[in-house]
Order: sequence, then C-alpha cells, then structure tokens
Amino acid sequence: MAKLSKKAKEWSKKIDSTKRYELTEAIKLVQEFSSAKFEERVDVSFRLGIDPRKSDQMVRGSCSLPNGTGKEVRVLVFARGEKEKEALEAGADFAGSDELVAKIQSGWLEFDRVVATPDMMAVVGRIGRVLGPRGLMPNPKVGTVTQNVGEIVKTIKQGQVQFRTDKGANVQTTVGLVSFSSEKLAENIQSFYESLVKLKPATAKGIYIKNISISSTMGPGVKIDISNFK
Repeated sequence: MAKLSKKAKEWSKKIDSTKRYELTEAIKLVQEFSSAKFEERVDVSFRLGIDPRKSDQMVRGSCSLPNGTGKEVRVLVFARGEKEKEALEAGADFAGSDELVAKIQSGWLEFDRVVATPDMMAVVGRIGRVLGPRGLMPNPKVGTVTQNVGEIVKTIKQGQVQFRTDKGANVQTTVGLVSFSSEKLAENIQSFYESLVKLKPATAKGIYIKNISISSTMGPGVKIDISNFK
C-alpha cells in the first residue's frame, strides 16, 4: 500500500472524502490547501447522468463566466477583409486566412481559441487534423463559427469557457484562480451549473447531475452538496 505524503495526510485530517460540503466552505478548503509556488487554477467537475455513447445525449456548449477565469486567452480568427479588421479591433491576437493555415501547418500553435467566419471553414478544414484533436476546431454549436466575430472575440476575452462531456460522462472546466474571492468563484460555479442545466438532453433519464467537486491545480478534490445550487 502506497504511503501518503505529508500534504495528503494533512488533507485527509481536514477534508472528509465522504462529505458533500456547502459551496462556500468547499471553496475555502480548496484555497486553504493550495500550496504550489505558482498561481493555481480552480477547476470544477460535474458527473452527469447521461450515456456519452449516445449522440443525442452529448452535452456540449459554452458559458460566459461573470468573473472570468483569470487567464489571458489568445484568440485566433480566420476571416478576410472587413471581418478580419473587425476581429483585430475587438481584441483578437491573430487574424487572417491562408497565411495562418500555412503557419499552423508548419507547427505553430501559440493560441488558445479559434474563431472563423462561415466562408472560411473550407480553408480551416485543411488543418482540421491539427485543430480537432486539440479541441480548437471552430464549431457553430458553441458560437465560434459566426459572422459576428467582434462580438465572440470580446466574449471569449471576457471569460467564456467551452466544455463537452468526456467518455466517463464528466464535464470539467476552470472557474478562476485560487486568488479569486470565494464569492467570485461561487458566482462562476453557479453560472456554469446553470449552463449545464439548460443543456440537459431530452432523452436523459433519472438524475441529471450526480456529483460536483472542485479542486485547485495541485490540491485535493472537495465534493459539493448539489442542493447549494439554485
């Protein structure tokens, strides 16, 4: 049997792994046990009562967190002409067309989100094998294939997160930094919860949200009482 580290022993004394904590209390525990030398993220994980093998039960979307994530997001936009100009004026880090495709094909990946106008999807398709596996492919379902490039760039920069269920029916996202106040983290988690509820598949039966937990990048997971949410 593996020995527990000193930190793990401290966590086990303070955090009951079988208990579901009140939201604010859970956040404070996560902040208390954040001890890395870098600014840790706070991540939330939802276990959903869906069958991820069924296409009509796949939960995928985006959520604009009211307090952002605390992370600077580099946005790349595939557009031409006035739409390219609109994207850059809205704060896009990169905008263009074929020249960006060539750059990415050569191995460049210094960006976090990708947006495209509908007419550019044929161009973007040439690098689908690069963007797709990394979760970067523009998709109309989450608003990243649009004519309103200025609006979506601003939304992403202000703290929009994308999410989708994994093979285990879990959805995870970053909701801020450990340095955020507990109130701001709670607001972000509540907003993410509401986004998931709105996306409940019509064919999903039984309990939709089965479990919620939060953790810092290097810290322990803390379970949250679902009744905390409105």
